[in-house]
Amino acid sequence: MIDADTLAALLAMPAVQRAGLGLLLGAVGLPLVGVVIVGLDILPVRFAMMHVALLGIAVGLLTGADPTLCALVACACAGAAVSPLADRPGGLSGGMGLLMSLAMAAALLLIAVSGANAASAFALLWGSILSVRTVDLVILGCLAVVVPGLLVLFRRQLALLLHDRELALVSGVPVRWFTLVLLVVVAVAVAGAIRLTGALLVDALTILPALAARRLGASLTSIAVWAVLCGLVSTVAGFALALLLDLPPGPVLVLTAGLLAVAAHLLPERNRRAWHRTPPTPDPSH
Repeated sequence: MIDADTLAALLAMPAVQRAGLGLLLGAVGLPLVGVVIVGLDILPVRFAMMHVALLGIAVGLLTGADPTLCALVACACAGAAVSPLADRPGGLSGGMGLLMSLAMAAALLLIAVSGANAASAFALLWGSILSVRTVDLVILGCLAVVVPGLLVLFRRQLALLLHDRELALVSGVPVRWFTLVLLVVVAVAVAGAIRLTGALLVDALTILPALAARRLGASLTSIAVWAVLCGLVSTVAGFALALLLDLPPGPVLVLTAGLLAVAAHLLPERNRRAWHRTPPTPDPSH
C-alpha cells in the first residue's frame, strides 16, 4: 500500500486525472449499454466487436491512421451491417460468430501485409487506463450523453423491444430502426471502452453493472438508474483500490464490479413484477 504523499502525487498527474475522468464518463454510458446487451440477449456481441476492433486497429497500422478511431469506425459499421440478421430465425448469434471469424482472419492478414508488429496491435486490446487521451474522453462523453438520452426519449419503445421483439413489432414500434441504432451504439461503446479496461475486460463497465441492476431494479428506468449507480461505485472503488494497493487497474475494476454483482444477487428476492415480465403499454402516438 502506498503512503498519502505518493497517492497525492499520483492524483496530481494529468494521466491519472484523465483516467479518473474517463472512468466516470464510462460509468454513466457503458452500464446502460450493458442493460441493452442483456435485454436483447446479445452477449456474444462483445466478443464479435473485440475481433472487429482488432481489424480496425490493423487498418490503422496499415494506413497510418489512429488505430483507436479506426476500431471505432469498424465496430460501428459492423454493428449496422449485422442488424438485419435480427429479423431472421437464427437471430444475431450466427451472424456474430461469422463476424468474429472473418474479422480475425482479415485482421491477421492485414497485419502480415503491413509488416506491423502483431504484438503492438494486440496490446491495444488489453487497454491501459493511464493511456486515455482527449479523443477517448470525447468518445466516452458522447456515449454518456447519447445512451441516457435514448433511454429517456424512447423509454416506452425500448422497454417493449427489450421485453419482446415480436410484441414490439405488432405494437407499432419501428423495431428495425431501433435495433440498428442500438447495435451501432453497443458496438461503438465496446470500441470506446478499449482504452479504459481493454476489450478483454470490457464487462467491468458494461455487463456486470447491468446484471447487478437487473436484480435491484423493477422497471427499465430503475434498472437504468441502478446500472449507473453500480457502475460509478465499482469504478470509483476499483480505481481507488488499484491506486492505493499499487495494482493494475483493469483486473481490479473487473473484480470490484464482479463482487458488486454477486452481492446484488445474494440479496433476498423482493416480491415484485419485473419490467421484463410486464411490458409497458405501447404509446399509440408512436
